[in-house]
Amino acid sequence: MLYYLFEYLNRHYDFPGLRLFQYITFRTSLAVIISLIITTVYGRRIINYLQKMQVGETVRNLGLEGQMQKQGTPTMGGIMILLGILVPTLLLANLSNIYVILMIVTTIWMGVIGFVDDYIKVFRKNKEGLAGRFKIVGQVGLAVIIGWTMYFNPNIVVRQTVPESGILTDKAPLVLRPKGDGFYYTQDVKSTITNVPFYKNNEFDYAKVLKFLGPGYEKYAVFVFLLVVIIIVTAVSNGANITDGIDGLATGTSAIIGITLGLLAYVSGNTVIADYLNIMYIPNSGELMIFAGAFVGACVGFLWYNSYPAQVFMGDTGSLAIGGIIAAFAIMIRKELLIPVLCGIFLIENISVMLQVGWFKYTKRKYGEGRRVFLMAPLHHHYQKKGYHEAKIVTRFWIIGILLAIITIVTLKLR
Repeated sequence: MLYYLFEYLNRHYDFPGLRLFQYITFRTSLAVIISLIITTVYGRRIINYLQKMQVGETVRNLGLEGQMQKQGTPTMGGIMILLGILVPTLLLANLSNIYVILMIVTTIWMGVIGFVDDYIKVFRKNKEGLAGRFKIVGQVGLAVIIGWTMYFNPNIVVRQTVPESGILTDKAPLVLRPKGDGFYYTQDVKSTITNVPFYKNNEFDYAKVLKFLGPGYEKYAVFVFLLVVIIIVTAVSNGANITDGIDGLATGTSAIIGITLGLLAYVSGNTVIADYLNIMYIPNSGELMIFAGAFVGACVGFLWYNSYPAQVFMGDTGSLAIGGIIAAFAIMIRKELLIPVLCGIFLIENISVMLQVGWFKYTKRKYGEGRRVFLMAPLHHHYQKKGYHEAKIVTRFWIIGILLAIITIVTLKLR
């Protein structure tokens, strides 16, 4: 909203400083600041309100050190994160940008699913919360919306080099660009190309998966793309939900991921930098930087109260929304296949649960007695059982998250 106000003032009045709102970096900085103010200053009031409403966490005794001390700690603090993301985005971003619209839809959609889950747990006193099948339906529904829009919306394109054999499409103008002592042509076209690590030119075309179908195989690429989007959205949102088990773990890890995605969005949306670094240029995607700034600010601000010992828990309201946001963001900047590396913490937490449950069921069926791979799953509880303090576990997971973020960026330059 402020974006449109300052655009109007800049067009009609000659006030100094009005042009600042045209710069993505300036609006991103403001988004971070506003988000921090909302989650820290006003976050205290939200926590007090949650305490007044007796929205407290019910803790099951799993034999973990210090666990029962968290009984009654306010939950549903994810509301703070949602406000910290949505308010700066609505104020500072270009709301006509299709990428921003999709991210706002994602935030609200996943936030509502998480809120309903927390509401059932807290007010209906049902510890199971929203049935798993309804969560999956919600996640798949969002994934279909994202995938379908990404595939068919005419404003979502990528810039590709025109081959010597001719133009890519007659629906987009040719753009002449310098290259060394010569020139080359590019076009902004609809494409199913994405980035993938450890692969030639770091690019992969979903359509080519169906090449065995023969001529016309490209028209079926939408189904492959939708399947990938569904897997990414459900896996990452559930991974973030599982990781949210000890104070500050999911929040800090998500902030690291958010910073990385924000940098990648800025590079992918800047034609000069993308061309210099030989990274896929995605027109209009730079506006996602404002959303990323708000996301990181919300996570860091929430960490003010969520770090050990936590004064508030995000609940599913926050964790499901965070996971959905990360997945959708990565998909929009064509970095979804980097998720296993960037979100390695979420991945290993997911895998630890699947291994634990799968091995327990297998051994119980075969030997009549269930056996475990870990002392407890998810993985962070395994280390708690081994006697590590949760603050140390969180810090070491953050360090691993930073290393994974660096590896993610490095892989884009591997040829």
